[in-house]
Amino acid sequence: MPHALTSRDSTMESKPIGSYPKTGIDVLIVGTGLAGLVAALECTRKGHNVQVLERNADINTAGDMYFMGLSATRFLKHWPELLKEYKKISLHNAWIETFKHSGEVVIGPKKVADRLRAQGLDPDTPPGEFQMRPLVYKMFVSAVENLGVSVEFNRRVIDYFEDEQTGKGGCVTDDGKRYEADVVIAADGVGSKSQKLVGGQVRAKPSGRAMWRAAFPREALAKDPEVEEFFKMMPGNEPIVRTWLGPSTYALTLSREDVMVWIMNHDVTGTEKESWSNTIDKQEVLDGMDTMPGMEKIKWAPIFKQLVEVTPPNTIVNFELLWRNPQPSWCSPGARVIQIGDSAHSYLPASGNGATQAIEDAISIASCLQIGGKENIPQSVRVHIRFRAQSLKEGIDMKDEDKFEPNYPKGYKYETWSIENIMEDMRAGKAIDLGAGDWE
Repeated sequence: MPHALTSRDSTMESKPIGSYPKTGIDVLIVGTGLAGLVAALECTRKGHNVQVLERNADINTAGDMYFMGLSATRFLKHWPELLKEYKKISLHNAWIETFKHSGEVVIGPKKVADRLRAQGLDPDTPPGEFQMRPLVYKMFVSAVENLGVSVEFNRRVIDYFEDEQTGKGGCVTDDGKRYEADVVIAADGVGSKSQKLVGGQVRAKPSGRAMWRAAFPREALAKDPEVEEFFKMMPGNEPIVRTWLGPSTYALTLSREDVMVWIMNHDVTGTEKESWSNTIDKQEVLDGMDTMPGMEKIKWAPIFKQLVEVTPPNTIVNFELLWRNPQPSWCSPGARVIQIGDSAHSYLPASGNGATQAIEDAISIASCLQIGGKENIPQSVRVHIRFRAQSLKEGIDMKDEDKFEPNYPKGYKYETWSIENIMEDMRAGKAIDLGAGDWE
């Protein structure tokens, strides 16, 4: 049923600076993750006509923390109210502390700004920041709502199509309804049905690893005064990220004024799923912590186990980590359907790069469509892909291209790779071959 997004208790207004004239390009966006929401914002600002489809009955604000790179936030200068909200919820005043898994301090608590300054970096423009997904997500939801973008919920897309003769792309929902537009942006994540049209399904492969993740109200720490004291915030109620490094594992905790978050990497246990609703009992975590490889002599710090103990029921998610090989293409043959975000290139959470790349995709495709205009949509889509993926130079007429500094090592040439080959080399004790180029 079509309707605007309902209010999410935000007073923020969306008034973009530098809006563009109408392009006449009809854009259909499938999915309301970060990629889909930012695509809706930027496509509207760039003058396109936007419609959004979402498979769920409502917006999903699940999740805990993730990393947002600086490149994914520069576009906020065009959205002053968004920028104001982002600065308000960001962990720009965060501290960081590092432990061994046993609890031994490796690096004491320091402000992230001081660490950046010590490395010669500008603390006012850090390379990125940890963010709380629910807060950032609600921020983008409110902005899309205030723009009046049409969003239809309960629209599960089961197929994509394009007609090169009419210059249209489209999709079909599970109730048989067909939608068409000048270009369709598939932002519906891993397993998008657009893969059949774009170039075939890229199957997920088990990595053998998973993540226990939990986020809950900070008041729960009061059950154990020792836990509450250890995981306290820094002076001035400033947040702190604590990292824990152990044999074949790592963990993170985030102490904020309103929420406590903890994450731990581990071998698969049999209960993991690639789903944010896959909750487990805390006893599984407590049992698993002591049976991890390398824990025979030195166990996990008791304080971390106590943190798990006070975690509320139905809070811990056992999220499976799956590998996916690079896809051969991100757009349909006629370039009327384009994938962005996880549907194009999924990242493991440990990379800290998925959200950044999804937002970059959304900004790029909106701009390319605006610059190319309605008469050049296929070319605009392919230019977007040219910018977003390193490809062969042959046939690309770009004057003085070699004079520009690339964002990859000098001398690097992309070669097809697969997870299977990498895993085989690792099992054989071989160093990972990064390919040609100056990687030092």
